[in-house]
Amino acid sequence: MPPSETVQPTEIVMARVLVLHGPNLNLLGVREPAIYGRTTLPEIDDALVALATELGAHVECRQSNHEGVLLDWIHEARGVFDGIVINPGALTHTSLALADAIAGVAIPTVEVHLSNVHAREPIRRRSYVGAKCVGSVSGFGATSYTLGLRALLDYLTRAPSPTGST
Repeated sequence: MPPSETVQPTEIVMARVLVLHGPNLNLLGVREPAIYGRTTLPEIDDALVALATELGAHVECRQSNHEGVLLDWIHEARGVFDGIVINPGALTHTSLALADAIAGVAIPTVEVHLSNVHAREPIRRRSYVGAKCVGSVSGFGATSYTLGLRALLDYLTRAPSPTGST
């Protein structure tokens, strides 16, 4: 084969996923365990890192109790991350700003919740954030996060990447 026709090995670049935890999620394991379970946030993050590694992806996990910080991280994700998994906590039901940020960066995003938000108080049944996401997972406790990551990675294999890495 002439040099111009030589097949070059394709570089395999793993999907990069930003995991964002919103307000009060730093209290997981001690805050209302009957609703949110006893699994701590570090345990959830460890499970996500392990799953991502197993599936050939990379995750970076962050938590903030401040809406503006979450907004900044979403904006900074452009061109860096292929997808976002987000548990906005109570901001789910109130934050048009988070919804607008997710829509604005156009990075595929999956919303996750530990509890089944549809079985809770009426105010918790509406998600401004979820309306801008490719999908939502709720009600499976800490497993909601790993299900959300699996779903996002599956989605990314079928959709064009905003960063070109998958």
